Amino acid sequence: MKYDFTSRIDRRGMDAMAVDALGKSPGFAPDAPGEGFEPIPMWVADMNFATVPTIQEAMAERIKHPCFGYFAPRDEYFDSIIDWHRRRNGVTNLPREAIGYENGVLGGVVSAMNVICSRGDRVLVHSPTYVGFTSCLSNNGYHIVHSPLTLDGEGVWRMDFEDMEKKLAGGNIHAAILCNPHNPCGRVWERWELERAMALYRKYDVFVISDEIWSDLLLGGRKHIPTQSVSADARQRTAAFYAPSKTFNLAGLVGSYHIIYNKWWRDRVRKESSLSHYNSMNVLSMYALIGAYRQEGHDWLDQLLEVLTENVDYACGYIRERFRGVEVSQPEGTYMLFVDCTKWCEAHRKTIEELEKACWQVGVMVQDGAMFHGPCHIRVNLAIPLDRVKEAMERLDKYVFNA
Repeated sequence: MKYDFTSRIDRRGMDAMAVDALGKSPGFAPDAPGEGFEPIPMWVADMNFATVPTIQEAMAERIKHPCFGYFAPRDEYFDSIIDWHRRRNGVTNLPREAIGYENGVLGGVVSAMNVICSRGDRVLVHSPTYVGFTSCLSNNGYHIVHSPLTLDGEGVWRMDFEDMEKKLAGGNIHAAILCNPHNPCGRVWERWELERAMALYRKYDVFVISDEIWSDLLLGGRKHIPTQSVSADARQRTAAFYAPSKTFNLAGLVGSYHIIYNKWWRDRVRKESSLSHYNSMNVLSMYALIGAYRQEGHDWLDQLLEVLTENVDYACGYIRERFRGVEVSQPEGTYMLFVDCTKWCEAHRKTIEELEKACWQVGVMVQDGAMFHGPCHIRVNLAIPLDRVKEAMERLDKYVFNA
C-alpha cells in the first residue's frame, strides 16, 4: 500500500481527547484502564491514522508566509469543493454561491433550524440518534420527536415510513434532520429510501437538514446519494452539511461547509450564522481542505476505505462467531459499530454500565451507547490499525464476553 495504515501512532500528550481524556470526564469519557492494559481508543469518532500528506504540505507552505491577518477564502477553496463533489458524488452544476462556510456541522444545523423554526418547535429525528443532534437541539429550545429506525429480517436498519408519516401528520412539525449516512447505525441510504422520505417531507411541507459529514466513508464500494440530488423539490427543500474532518481526521482544525441551493434559505442561514461574529474560517483550515481535496486525497481515501472495510468485516465476523447474545448490524458506512448487548446482559445478569466498565478495565475503550438512544448498546470505533482491532476483540473475548 502507498499509505501507512498499519503503524501505531502514539497520541498521548498531543491534545488527543481519545487518549488524554480517559478517566477525566466521568459520564462522558471511559474510565482509565486497569494496570497492565494499554488503552485501545475506540470511543471518540476520530481516526488513529496519519492524514494524507498533502494537508500538512498545504498548511506548511502557507506558514512560510509570516502574515496571518484578515483574509477572504481563495477561489481554490470553492473550486476544490466543487471538484470533490463532482468526482466523489456525481454532483454537476454546483454553483459557488450555494457553498457557505460553517465552523462545524452542528453549528450549521442550529443556524438552519433557527431560520425555519421557532424555539419550542418539534423536530423529527431518527433514532438511534447522534448525541450531537440531541444536545444542540435541546440546548437551543427545540423538542425532538424520534422516529425509530427498525431492523429488517436481514439485519439492515430501515426508516419506518409509516411512523414518520403518522408523526408528521399530527405533530405540527416544520423541520427534520436526516443523517446521510446515518450515525450511529452506519446505514447508507439508497436512492429509493431518500426519495420516499423526501416525498413525505414535501407532502407535509417540512424543511430538511441533511448531515452528510460521513458521506465519503462508504464501505464495500458503495456510493453516496446526496439528499439534494433525488428530486427538484429535494434540491430546494434541503440544507446539506459537509466537512473534510471525518474523512481526513481534521476535527481539531475546525471547518465545515453547507450546500444550500434555495436562495431564500441560504441568505438567512448566512445571516443567522454571522450573528455571533464567531463563525469565521481559519486560514489554515482553508488550506487543509485544499490539500485534502487534491488528487492525492482521492487516492488516500480510496485506500482508507479498503482498510476500513477489512476492519469492519473482521470485527463483525468475530462478534457473530464468538460473542453469544451480542448482535451487530454490519455498517455500510462510517467506521463505527453500534453493538446491541441486550441479550448478553440479560443472560449474564449484567447492566450495560457493568459491561462497559469491564471493557474499559482491560483497555478496550468503547463508548456508551445510551447517549445515542441505544438502551443496551456500545459504540465502537474501528478506525485503528487492523492488528489493534484484533487485539481488542481478543481482550473482549478473554476478559469480558467469555470470561
